[in-house]
Amino acid sequence: MKKLLLPLFIVMLLVNCSETTGESMTVSGNVKGLKKGVLYLQKVADSTLITLDSLEINGDGNFSFETALESPEIFYLYLNKEDKNDVNDRITFFGEPGIITINSIWNAFDTKAVIEGSETHKKLEEYRKVMTRFNTQNLELISAANNPETQEDMEVMDSLRKANDKNILRSYLYSLNFALNNKNSHIAPYIALTEVSDANIIYLDSIYNSLSPEVANAKYGRALESYLEGIRSNQ
Repeated sequence: MKKLLLPLFIVMLLVNCSETTGESMTVSGNVKGLKKGVLYLQKVADSTLITLDSLEINGDGNFSFETALESPEIFYLYLNKEDKNDVNDRITFFGEPGIITINSIWNAFDTKAVIEGSETHKKLEEYRKVMTRFNTQNLELISAANNPETQEDMEVMDSLRKANDKNILRSYLYSLNFALNNKNSHIAPYIALTEVSDANIIYLDSIYNSLSPEVANAKYGRALESYLEGIRSNQ
């Protein structure tokens, strides 16, 4: 269900539905313990990760960026620690107009990040917390199925397969319900596009039709509308 990379046409929809409206976002904070490195504020445009701004850190972990944006959307804060280790170096956050504060530590940059100032990001964290449980259970089931002793028992293997299918279905339904239950948040069309874009158009339609006017007219709302129009035109 979950995609590591968005289908190209969805990415293009997100890009084409973005317009500048004069609003801005300030992202500031501190990376505790960071003495040397470069911070980058990034987002995806034309299916490519682009850098909006950068800041060289030399002895002080404080940072601040400002960028224009239309409405809440996904941004990335990337840290190049110059340690030849790319693990834990990128924070994903839902930016929105106003002031966003991100505080973290240099050696656990993404896992210890505390993000404040974005109501949409709070919704993203709420969603991720539950999805992490589904993903953990999926990994446990896969690990059990890969056990040589387990593979010799067809009854156990069948039970594990059914449990995994049930877990995937539950996570899928959770994503759909989360989007439907958050019609006033920009997280709803974002989840529809990035997590359940292959769902039956009836469910995607339900999500879109439930959106508040503000969300429907914003970046991800318009992208979802265009995505649905594309599906209908190919039916």
